[in-house]
Amino acid sequence: MAQSQPLIIDVVADVVCPWCYLGWRRLKSAVALRPDVEAKLIWRPYQLDPTLPEEGVDRKQYMAAKFKDPERLKAVHAALVEGGAEEGIAFDFEAIAVSPNTNAAHRLIRWALTAGVQDQVVEALFKAYFEQGLDIGDPMVLADIAEAAGMERLVVLQLLSEGADKEAVAREHAMAVQGGVTGVPFAIFAGKVAVVGAETPERIVQAIDQALTS
Repeated sequence: MAQSQPLIIDVVADVVCPWCYLGWRRLKSAVALRPDVEAKLIWRPYQLDPTLPEEGVDRKQYMAAKFKDPERLKAVHAALVEGGAEEGIAFDFEAIAVSPNTNAAHRLIRWALTAGVQDQVVEALFKAYFEQGLDIGDPMVLADIAEAAGMERLVVLQLLSEGADKEAVAREHAMAVQGGVTGVPFAIFAGKVAVVGAETPERIVQAIDQALTS
């Protein structure tokens, strides 16, 4: 089927959500399975916890408060490590010291879309947080990621310090919540078909086909 325009895939997700990292990789695997389809992924901000302070909090304490049963947390992490390995993700949960507020990271992703490097920046943020244990709420870490993707380091640092687009990200998060998004990742294909959770590439291909034919 000839496509006149790219298939827009809106991805509502957060960069501190491990299932979102898995979902992001699976989505990209699915797109690769359909080389005949021109797909454009657009990241939409969602914050698992917008109430966190800008400097973040101790992750171990934060997760202990969230998961009262440590065994359950261990089981979740084990499932993620196994699922991640299938998609080339080396989750290292022990390396993560800080649970950051992700507003700044989402702002960087927003600017990366304009710069045409959104995929690279999203991928780098996930990798920095989940595989290297870096604090992706730290402006210097964000500037490093931006620079590696070809963005202007000093411009990014200035925009972060000025609070540029802070409210815009908060608004987009609120819109997602009002729109009924209660769990992420949440992918919307051509504004018609939604896939919730880190589904298999095969299931995502079905959603792509459904969006193209509906």
